[in-house]
Amino acid sequence: MHLSPDQMIFWQYGVFKLNGTIVFTWALMVALALGSRLVTRRLSTELVRSRWQNLLEIIVTAIMKQVGEVGLSHPEKYLGFLGTLFLFVGAASLCIIIPGYQPPTASLSTTTSLALCVFVAVPLFGIEDQGVRGYLKSYVEPTVIMLPFNIISELSRTLALAVRLFGNMMSGAMIVGILLTITPFVFPIVMTTLGLLTGMVQAYIFSILAAVYIAAATRSRKANPEQAPALAPAPAAAPAPAADDHPTKEHAHG
Repeated sequence: MHLSPDQMIFWQYGVFKLNGTIVFTWALMVALALGSRLVTRRLSTELVRSRWQNLLEIIVTAIMKQVGEVGLSHPEKYLGFLGTLFLFVGAASLCIIIPGYQPPTASLSTTTSLALCVFVAVPLFGIEDQGVRGYLKSYVEPTVIMLPFNIISELSRTLALAVRLFGNMMSGAMIVGILLTITPFVFPIVMTTLGLLTGMVQAYIFSILAAVYIAAATRSRKANPEQAPALAPAPAAAPAPAADDHPTKEHAHG
């Protein structure tokens, strides 16, 4: 059993290789594209809908709800990108029940590519929301001393995304491979089942972290206190009640 799909070589010519990572990645992308086409070809707005459409709406609604809870004000704007990340990583984990299949996310090249997608998407969404000047200004807030630290943070979190996903997916394959050599088949089956759960958790964590990074890049700029609107004038005080108009009676002294 291969620990990484990079070790599965299907074709090689000189320095050019067609390994399992490339094959399984493209097969997964084709399967997701065809599946989405089949599910969405007959969408209905009526009360009677197909089971596939109901399942699709549940997934889309759940993703939009999670994205909204992160802090993004318009979840539908980021649904395509974040939803694709979640479905790809999740489908890559669910397909491990197929004999001979190796998840492409168990390869560092795949997880690095996904992390680079997030690395590019974060500033693009930030510039779209705040403009180039507003986004670049966030790197020197609250002081210009923070500029190198913010740049290092951008690079380190991209590396962390790639290594975290790669480590968790490869460790699952490694554990199953070790158990196959020293234990009966029942234990690898149990571990594979747990691997399905772990893979879905990793898909959720990866997409949520991407949403958090985008939310941080698209945060609204605080209003300048000097430009704060003036306070509304206080309402005029009600007039005091009129004094008693009755003349004071003078007592005559006889």
